[in-house]
Amino acid sequence: MRWIVVLVLVGVLVGGAAWALRPAPPETVQARLAVAEALQAPSDAGYARATAPRPFIFPQDNGPHPEFRTEWWYYTGNLESDKGERLGYQFTIFRQALAPASSERASDWATRQVYMAHFAVTRAPDGFVSRERFSRGAAGLAGAQADPYRVWVETWEAADAGPGLTRLRAADGPMAIDLTLHDGKPVVLQGDAGLSQKSEEAGNASYYYSRTRMPTQGTVTLNGQTYTVTGSSWFDREFGTSALGPNVVGWDWFALQLDDGRDVMYYQLRRNDGTVEPVSSGTLVMPDGSSRRLSRDEVNIETLATWKSPRTGAVYPAKWRFQVLSAGIAVDITPVVADQELDVSFAYWEGAVNLAGSATGRGYVEMTGYAAAKNGQDRVQR
Repeated sequence: MRWIVVLVLVGVLVGGAAWALRPAPPETVQARLAVAEALQAPSDAGYARATAPRPFIFPQDNGPHPEFRTEWWYYTGNLESDKGERLGYQFTIFRQALAPASSERASDWATRQVYMAHFAVTRAPDGFVSRERFSRGAAGLAGAQADPYRVWVETWEAADAGPGLTRLRAADGPMAIDLTLHDGKPVVLQGDAGLSQKSEEAGNASYYYSRTRMPTQGTVTLNGQTYTVTGSSWFDREFGTSALGPNVVGWDWFALQLDDGRDVMYYQLRRNDGTVEPVSSGTLVMPDGSSRRLSRDEVNIETLATWKSPRTGAVYPAKWRFQVLSAGIAVDITPVVADQELDVSFAYWEGAVNLAGSATGRGYVEMTGYAAAKNGQDRVQR
């Protein structure tokens, strides 16, 4: 989300902004994620805001935007092994500023940026493992750069692998990925020429672009078994300062790749009274890469089943009927594994799905705001 979807900025509260400037060993850091606080913070003073469309310039915009409070690099993919096994992955790196300006410090540990990464692997019919890492953006532990492209948290990274290629590498315990992604379709600017509004208030928005269909190959390891895989990935890139309205409790984000070559992104922002935020929207991408915006009125989402987490007690939608009325799309969306809940600093569900109906295909869905509080904070993400 993703997100766009649903958006998402992630806040990391690490004992106040002083942590960002005080030299201290990283193993002593006590990190806590509270996205709702970050997105609905009382003051955005000192940070840039997404208030109007802007030109996107590449490769510069692949890199960091420290003038904004939050940004992320979001990869998901549906893959198949050379023996026919179905796999999926999520690899996400978030940057969060702890203060709008940095002080001059001699220490290599001094920074106002903290990075967080989420990594998950799915294997049908019942395998799912997720991991999380935090690190400060100093001393080479974590960071981002535009040219050559690289974003990393310790040994987990996405990096330039040659013209039109990105390599993802991450490993932790029973899971690992080593994947090469081709650019595929052109960049899609989400929302209004890349300005993705999250509420009706001016500045409650992010700058958001995607690569919606990236041919992918490499290896995935889960529980000690390594699979040689091919498939397709989706890349979401957002940066901004404030995004969610005060009554938004979470979102449902859909990234769908249809077998006929079309791609659909849609995010539905849920209010605390059960209604949908009017600015919820999406994008329809055609096989040739051309795209058009989807309004809330063009999309209908119906929940057909639910699943209850045995860890958090959260009840998530577990099957949907998804319609884009103006495009003749009417599909049922089903998770390839019921339990794809990441129970990390905040709990949310993000996983691989299948599509059947007027079209077939695969995709990823993200759902936030369904889980109970952890340490008194809403478990909301992206």
